[in-house]
Order: sequence, then C-alpha cells, then structure tokens
Amino acid sequence: MILNISGIPIEVCKKNIKNMHLYVKPPNGNVTVSAPLSMSDEAIERFVRTKVSWIKKQVSKFDNQLRQSEREYVSGETLYVWGKQYYVQTQYGNKNSLVLSGDKAVLTVRKGSTAQQRENFVREWYRELLKAEVARLLPKWEKITGLKAASWQTKYMTTRWGTCNTKTGKIWLNLQLAKKTPECLEYIILHELVHLVEKKHNERFVMLMDKYMPMWREVKTTLNGQTLDYME
Repeated sequence: MILNISGIPIEVCKKNIKNMHLYVKPPNGNVTVSAPLSMSDEAIERFVRTKVSWIKKQVSKFDNQLRQSEREYVSGETLYVWGKQYYVQTQYGNKNSLVLSGDKAVLTVRKGSTAQQRENFVREWYRELLKAEVARLLPKWEKITGLKAASWQTKYMTTRWGTCNTKTGKIWLNLQLAKKTPECLEYIILHELVHLVEKKHNERFVMLMDKYMPMWREVKTTLNGQTLDYME
C-alpha cells in the first residue's frame, strides 16, 4: 500500500511485528512504514500524519544531498573517508594517486584526464580501502558470533548498505561504507552475518543484534544520518 501525504509517497509494509516503525532510507529519502498485520489502514495513516514534520525534515536532507552538482574531482570539492571530511587538492602527475594529509585529499591525476576517469579511479581507491578494512573486521565478527560468511565482495549500491545470499552464504558490502564512520561498517558486517541465520527483521534478529552489539540502534541512526558523498 502507498500513502500519499503532503505530496510524499510512503510505502506501507505490514509484517508480523508488534510495533510500528518509520524509516526514511538513503540514498533517495524513500519513506517506509512497517506496521503490525492487525493494524488498520486508518490507524496507520493517523500515525504517519503525526510524523509529517519529521518526515519532511528528513526527506529534505536527502533532497539537498541529491541536488549536489556532479563531481569533477577538482580542487575545492570534498570527499568523505571513514566519516571525516577532506578537501580535494588536485595536481597533475604521471600516475594516479590519492593521499590523505591533514584535512586534504591530495588527488594526483594525469593531465587531460576526464571527470569520469577521475571518478573511476577514486571509486577503485574507495574499494581497496574498504576491502582492507573488511578483511580485518569480518574475522573479528565471525569469531564473536560463531557465524561465518562463505565469501564476501564489495559492490556499489544505491539502496542498501549490504546484502547477503542465505543459500550460498555470500555477503556484499556497499562501497560507500568507506565514507562512513568505522563503526557503521562493523554494524553492517554484523547485520549481514545475522541475516545468514535469520532472514527477517523479526524478534530473533533483534535479539541476536542486541546480544552482539547492544548499541546497534544508535549506530544505525548514525549511518542513515551521515551525508552520502555524491557518486553516480
């Protein structure tokens, strides 16, 4: 069911849960409500209408992010790495590189390179950064939980921070996690490991998350509230 309130489409999903949950999800600010199976459509709409001001505020944040102009990876732009903002300083050289120094991201590119070529390089730089951190953190969480991923891979995604295949045991992690604070990556790693044994976001899932990371709700809020650096 789709509600349209104050010009904002809101997807309603009824589930076997006890309480209502309202989400404004990155990267586009899509609004979703999870409601108990027994709750009437009228009650759901009344609940959503009490949250309209909050919804508009959150959606506006994502709208502002999406209106950022397309990056050219030139001096003066910004990049986020592990939650910290860096100012791009572009220079020419024979070999592409990206070095963090203080609050600067010194990007060396070949003269005449296009914005797309620079973006491709930066994206692969993020990939290598994320892969190194996942290789360090995944074994840690596998040991803590006793759960093990058969394999893992990084992938640029626009609607999910991570996903998994419960049949094969494979985990995918969003490339953009390298822009977030480190605890956000740990939260998503744990989230996907738990999904290997519990597909749904039900009571068992919540119980396991609470057991292994009591502060996961706060980290989730941080993750969804941090700015998504433009990358298309």
